[in-house]
Amino acid sequence: MQGIEIHLVPFDSPVAQRLITAALADLGARYGGNGDETPVAASEFTPPHGAFLVAHLDGQPVGCGGWRSHGSAGDTAELKRMYTAPQARGRGVARTVLAAIERSAREHGRKRIILECGDRQPEAVAMYTAAGYEPIPNFGYYADAPGCLSFAHTL
Repeated sequence: MQGIEIHLVPFDSPVAQRLITAALADLGARYGGNGDETPVAASEFTPPHGAFLVAHLDGQPVGCGGWRSHGSAGDTAELKRMYTAPQARGRGVARTVLAAIERSAREHGRKRIILECGDRQPEAVAMYTAAGYEPIPNFGYYADAPGCLSFAHTL
């Protein structure tokens, strides 16, 4: 998609934190609470153990997402904090970020990527399914939560 640029940034950078705050607010509106209580640390998103990416559309930061290592085998990445600002939705931002995350994880030796999301995110579920993600048993912080959906994709 023209006009979309992807930049690797620190998870705790101001631009990333603005987008993450918006993502958590969106999740909070859908599910209540703070949006996502999953423990995350900025250091988890530092190469080669992870990465955090921000999408710019026409020069403005409008989306983000990252991956962090999952499990002890070293071959699995976990997708975290995917978000597209409302004004940029429907313009290919999320799919571009997802492809960049997959590419980054693959370049760092990951063979598989997993994620958890919820049943109140039908647009996310549709995008992941269209991108080849398949349902897996729930894992992680929300494994036993009602409405939790987990997916995996071979890289």
